Formats: sequence, structure tokens, C-alpha cells
Amino acid sequence: MDNAQTFLTTPKAAQFLNLSPRTLEKMRVTGNGPTYVLMGRLVRYRLSDLVAWAEAGARRSTSDPGPDHDKAA
Repeated sequence: MDNAQTFLTTPKAAQFLNLSPRTLEKMRVTGNGPTYVLMGRLVRYRLSDLVAWAEAGARRSTSDPGPDHDKAA
């Protein structure tokens, strides 16, 4: 199966990101976490979305504002 179509449960997604499942649940409420898919009432995360979200958070230093900095100004 292609990684882009690999779906993970919240516990498996949290394990992949080295976060707690509760952290991902809170991020779903605040909207600052990775994109997720609802399959009926089930929450699933695409592996490709988890990787993209983690990459979007990449910084070179603590003073690096990141790529979204220009959008906020």
C-alpha cells in the first residue's frame, strides 16, 4: 500500500510523531495539529499528512520564524 494512502489511528499517529494521543486530540480541537480524516465517527490520519505537518514545523534555530511568518504580517 502506498504511504499516501496509509491511514493510522490516533494512538498509532501519536506514536509515529512521538506525542501522546491526548496531545493529538487537543490539537484537533484547537486546529493546530495535523490534518485528519473522519471515516464515519472514526478519526484517521494519513501518513503523508503527518510527515507534511512535521516538516512544516522544521526550523533551523529558535529565532527562525518559519515559513508562515510572512503570512501573519
